[in-house]
Amino acid sequence: MRAVITVIGKDMVGILAKVSAICADKGANVIEVTQSIMQDMFAMIMMIDISGCTVPFSTLADEFEALGETLGLKIHVMHEDVFNSMHRI
Repeated sequence: MRAVITVIGKDMVGILAKVSAICADKGANVIEVTQSIMQDMFAMIMMIDISGCTVPFSTLADEFEALGETLGLKIHVMHEDVFNSMHRI
């Protein structure tokens, strides 16, 4: 099972490290990352494998939301099944 994490906000040092640290702490493996900085705005999409996650998906999502609030970022986590359902024609 996989999930997609999106991060949007003002660029600062350590965003990728903090998001990755939560993944590692909760047993989610980072599969792929793409990030871009446009002027002073940071945008990242991360694909993670949640099959070995040690907490429920809702707990993982809550932790990312709390991190986003702390850093002034918008962090959203979406289960791959939901993502795929939203993008089917």
